[in-house]
Amino acid sequence: MRTGIFFCQVDENTLINTDAVAKYAANLQGVELVRILGLRPRLDAENLSTLIQSKALDRIIIAGDMPGYYKPVFTKAMAQAGGDPAEVRLASFREHGAQGEQALDRAKATVACASMAVPFSLVATPRRNPVHHATLVIGGGIAGIQASLEIANAGKHVYLVEQTGTIGGHMAMFDKTFPTLDCAACILTPKMVSVGQHDMIHLLTNSKVTEVSGKPGAYRVKIRQRARRVDVNACVACNLCSEVCPVKVESAFDSGISLRKAIYIPFPQAVPNAYLIDEESCTYVLSEGQKCGVCVKKCPKECINLDEPDTDTDLEVGNIIIATGYELLDVGKIEQYGYGKYPNVLTSLEFERLTNASGTTGGRIVTKTKQFNKKTQKDEWIFSKDGVPPRSVAIIHCVGSRNKKYNAYCSRVCCMYSLKFAHLIREKIPNVKCYEFYIDMRAFGKGYEEFAERIRHEGTFVVRGHTTKVEMKHEQMSVRGEDIMNDRIVEFPVDMVVLAVGLVPSAETENLSRILGISRDPDGWFSELDYNGNPTDTERGGIYVAGMCQGPKDIPDTVAQASAVAAGVLRSITSGRGIGHMDSVPLSEIEARAKILQTI
Repeated sequence: MRTGIFFCQVDENTLINTDAVAKYAANLQGVELVRILGLRPRLDAENLSTLIQSKALDRIIIAGDMPGYYKPVFTKAMAQAGGDPAEVRLASFREHGAQGEQALDRAKATVACASMAVPFSLVATPRRNPVHHATLVIGGGIAGIQASLEIANAGKHVYLVEQTGTIGGHMAMFDKTFPTLDCAACILTPKMVSVGQHDMIHLLTNSKVTEVSGKPGAYRVKIRQRARRVDVNACVACNLCSEVCPVKVESAFDSGISLRKAIYIPFPQAVPNAYLIDEESCTYVLSEGQKCGVCVKKCPKECINLDEPDTDTDLEVGNIIIATGYELLDVGKIEQYGYGKYPNVLTSLEFERLTNASGTTGGRIVTKTKQFNKKTQKDEWIFSKDGVPPRSVAIIHCVGSRNKKYNAYCSRVCCMYSLKFAHLIREKIPNVKCYEFYIDMRAFGKGYEEFAERIRHEGTFVVRGHTTKVEMKHEQMSVRGEDIMNDRIVEFPVDMVVLAVGLVPSAETENLSRILGISRDPDGWFSELDYNGNPTDTERGGIYVAGMCQGPKDIPDTVAQASAVAAGVLRSITSGRGIGHMDSVPLSEIEARAKILQTI
């Protein structure tokens, strides 16, 4: 068929030399026309139709990072030219992983397959390798927990590595889940206990992956385990050690709104349910054994060893699952909302811990009170159980999301957890005034739209438009923003502001991507092999992504993806053959396979 290939880019892509791909495409059999239309071209169907007729083209290939964006205009042009609109085909570089070291060859292969009308996934298939039966799961949040349990319950050994002192991840910090308002801990903690007690799961907390070598099906992994300095098997979590510890620091689990000791248990339901030493704040560790050590003297089980060294563990596994989760954007960068300047401007996770029954106020929603710190001789703003509930609260959506200065993408979960916050606020403080400032309501999941309507009917004042700033006026916070539905600027006095902060990849993502050889997308999340057809595999054979590490998603989608990953792992183990690396398939082999399929 006489084929025309048009290169159209939506985003700037410095990894692919479009000129080189175009020169390659011009030599493909049947290609009569190659045009580079550039970045975000303005296309006219009439002009394209004339060009198609003049060249007597039977097939059109649109090549680029997101060619589907331009398909409607080409389809219209093809129809006007009297051709078959079904012969407008896409060669998507992004969909087929044209990035990293293999970007140029992958782009060429994608164009070649499209020109021959052969699906790329049918011919770009790596060779298979024998598979070791053990699996490594990196990350102990809900995704890592779900995948581990699925594999272990099938009788296969799992190593679950978590960099903090307990599994559970961010979900353990939540009070309720949307839209059902179920207790998050009631869902999560039984799974955590199952992991801790499972014979087929080897749990490694306080640990990080430092090196990965080998090949698909037979990976060799080195893990660095920081010393807990407390014997997990002997500790009974009696709290006597923590009571006598003189050091207090901000609790990471409580997002810094409360204090904990240098020897601590992250939260009462932690797994393993044992204390550990924070080496960055313990006086004994920092002084190299010259000071303190009172916790050792107080422990009735003699299970504390403050001189315990870090250890290295070598593993051999057949498959690796990445489930490293996410973090919040550093909202201090966005000065207009007053975070860090005004004491009662909170992030979403800080509010989660404030409203949680296991939090510092026992679940009471209160404003901060000023208290004099005798140690620092300064006034400090703290949350107290005796604090005063706010009379009015503003919840601001899209803080750092859908904003090219910070994160251009939507963080997906912010709308729904903000609506959840509005419900909890009005449930616990019946007479409170609650304002929701949103840009677009992304209520996309099962029961989500109904939940959004429920919150409106409960009395929350919902305002659509950008929030410009939070400022202090006459010792009262004020929130100013747009109300585009009524074509006006609104300003409300409030006692508390909750910021729905955008999500970003976890801090270890960049380092882990180098160790594993996994590429990341332009936003920093781990890249999947094929977003539509294969959203759990990666370019590296036997390495999978699950949950938030691939991109923002809610808890149901995270659990579903984790289960899908476990199914893929078990398939490779039971068949005894796992798929190799995608970059092991050269361009020449893809071309040869495509030509064979073309003749069938």
